[in-house]
Amino acid sequence: MRAHWLAFFLFPALVPPARAASKQPWVSIGPSGKLVYRTLPHGDRIVDFSYAGYMGGGVPLPHVPVARTVSPSGADDTAAIQHAIDEVSAMPLVHGFRGAVLLTPGIFQCSGTLTISASGVVLRGSGVMQSGTTIQMTGKPHVAIAISGQQKVQVLGSPAHITDSYVPSGSQSITLDNASSFAPGDTIRITRYTTPQWLHFMGMDNMVRDGKAETWVGNYISTIRTVTARQGNVLTLDVPLTDSYDRKYLPPEGAEVVKVAITGRIEQDGVESLHIVAPARDVAFDDPLFRAISLSGLRDAWIRDLMSDDTTEGIDAAKDTARITIQDAVFHHSTTVTSSAKPSDFLAGGTQLLLLRCGSIGNDLFYVITGARNQGPNVVLDSVFLGDGRIQPHQRWATGFLVDNTRVPQGGIDLKNRGEMGSGHGWTMGWGVVWNSAASSLVIQNPPGAANWSIGTKGEEQYEPMWIAGQHHRRDDGFDLPGGFIESPGHPVQPASLYRAQLAERLGPNALKALDQ
Repeated sequence: MRAHWLAFFLFPALVPPARAASKQPWVSIGPSGKLVYRTLPHGDRIVDFSYAGYMGGGVPLPHVPVARTVSPSGADDTAAIQHAIDEVSAMPLVHGFRGAVLLTPGIFQCSGTLTISASGVVLRGSGVMQSGTTIQMTGKPHVAIAISGQQKVQVLGSPAHITDSYVPSGSQSITLDNASSFAPGDTIRITRYTTPQWLHFMGMDNMVRDGKAETWVGNYISTIRTVTARQGNVLTLDVPLTDSYDRKYLPPEGAEVVKVAITGRIEQDGVESLHIVAPARDVAFDDPLFRAISLSGLRDAWIRDLMSDDTTEGIDAAKDTARITIQDAVFHHSTTVTSSAKPSDFLAGGTQLLLLRCGSIGNDLFYVITGARNQGPNVVLDSVFLGDGRIQPHQRWATGFLVDNTRVPQGGIDLKNRGEMGSGHGWTMGWGVVWNSAASSLVIQNPPGAANWSIGTKGEEQYEPMWIAGQHHRRDDGFDLPGGFIESPGHPVQPASLYRAQLAERLGPNALKALDQ
């Protein structure tokens, strides 16, 4: 028994991590060389995460020709850089791209946000080292770079509903009551409307803080997919679903499916080879903040070769972002935020996001978080985070998150219930996986009706109850926090990388070259 006996005396209902009675691994390489997945009783399985990344994974990041060049002036360069971005943004698209704005070596002082709001535009520096390009943030706190579309979703036609009694996590097909109006190529929105039955099942229906009721996920959770095939009333989807749909906890008609048109979204934009420096400040989290990059209304884009010093917040990928690769991005913090609300370096709030060879150096912060009602698949791969911070899905039921071959040697990785923290963050993650990684500590918990896994990972397995405002103990209503599925603790498994194995199986071994550019 790894936990101290006193913990079980004080919190007798805490449940330790579930260790598989079966010898069959959750994912293994079968005799044919193909991946074999063990399933839960309802058919749920570890999701195919290989769809995360630029263009849906396995596609090399492009190199866009230079269209404009800007050199540092020694004064405020915000207007000059923005003018060059605007000029390139007005150019015609050629094979999906307009051109790159190249910043020559040197220090560019910027007192305002540099904004890209058109498709096919790249902001490129000349490298992150001393002889490269630095954006020195000056003036009032602001975002250094924003890539922002104006995405709108319009509903087309009448809704249909899923008739399956249970759709397992990892599924790539759904059955509708009437699929006659759907065709391959259609973009659809799948919506789970929140019911009191589901909130009660999840134990999220009676959270209170400061005498006020806390709302967990709001009225609905939705995800966007594309139809790739239709056979009768069965639709095949382009990307697996990262959540399950249990008819018992849905409205009587089931989950809703509608055809949608998405407009205003931009794509094929990038930020490359830049060093961003903000003033080092010992601030509280509710003070105005310097942020490195914000992404919104964006699909098929990338950030690569980025270094950032002392931005309180890092890269924020909003919920309307998709198919983005962030690679070789590193944040360094010389000061620490002095409030209980910690900043984050990477907010993976969208879907099909890949963080590749990223890192942070700093304490008392979240290295990677997810957003509320955030549907994956999202992946952190081959990354290193140094300090006592944490990789921790943040709030309100995100699903489909993989931490693969990633190290947090002094900090933690948590897939857990955050309870009444914040404004009622509750269960943060379902159907998440920590694969062949390492951390000082791990908190892996299984939500009701869902699962989280730690496989081949090194770290102290900790047991945590649901957090109650002002206290730290389990609820008195009998809602326990069962441990997640722990397989081969401290001993790496095969395949060495789950994401790489899934990508190679789906697209072929050549797709792995995109990860090594």
